Amino acid sequence: MPLAEIISLVLVGLAAGALGGLLGIGGSIVMIPVLVLAFRHDQHLAQAAAMIVNVFVSGPAVIRHQRAKAIEWTIVGRMLPAGLLFIIIGVQVSNLFDHEMLKRIFGLFLIYVIIVNVRKLFDRSDAMEGDGMRSGWLPSSLVGACMGFAAGLLGIGGGIVAVPLLQRACRLPLRRCIAVSATAMCVTAPLGAIRKNMTLPDVIHTADVSDPIILSLLIAACLAPTAIIGALFGAGLTHSLPMRIVRAAFILLLTYASARYLGLF
Repeated sequence: MPLAEIISLVLVGLAAGALGGLLGIGGSIVMIPVLVLAFRHDQHLAQAAAMIVNVFVSGPAVIRHQRAKAIEWTIVGRMLPAGLLFIIIGVQVSNLFDHEMLKRIFGLFLIYVIIVNVRKLFDRSDAMEGDGMRSGWLPSSLVGACMGFAAGLLGIGGGIVAVPLLQRACRLPLRRCIAVSATAMCVTAPLGAIRKNMTLPDVIHTADVSDPIILSLLIAACLAPTAIIGALFGAGLTHSLPMRIVRAAFILLLTYASARYLGLF
């Protein structure tokens, strides 16, 4: 891997981690489009590398949430069986699609992320307070299944799917939703990353990639250290930067990325 690409990936990890920590959306939403659109990597490869990074980013987040005593362990435990099963199902489903089709699916998901962030841009009632926590098996398993499937299919952490579901299905306040989803991801992400990377040789057949697993590991090794630093730095800036301006810029970037993904230009 050329030195210039390594330096670029290190900077991408820092930027993606900072945006993820700042907006609470997970760095994969930034990393994957950059790897595909700027570095011209295969969508499967980009998702596989991002899933490895998710493993390392989730650990420090869980430590912070545990220190704040924000984790509802009962819900986490009931999310995990479905989450572990469906992240594997999500990976297997993603492998049914070629690079171009998986790009389009990811592009459609970016539109969902844009809609979520537009709503947050104009709605200041993000921190929904629960009106009685629901920790039963059905709502917890439903959230775990949706989170796991999205993570496996798209290579994301799954928090952007799990957090709103936890607010509605389990009636948790926003901070506890974030803590629960991060903790569940800490367990499901390693399994998804292993499975996705193991299956890379089955879905990538281009001549310029002789060993996609090694390449995925190299990309993740460049991204992960600075993504962790960026996530910690971004989380610390949450209360000091003008969030509406940051979120508006993020929406514009995602709009551009989704348009490119969907072949609009």
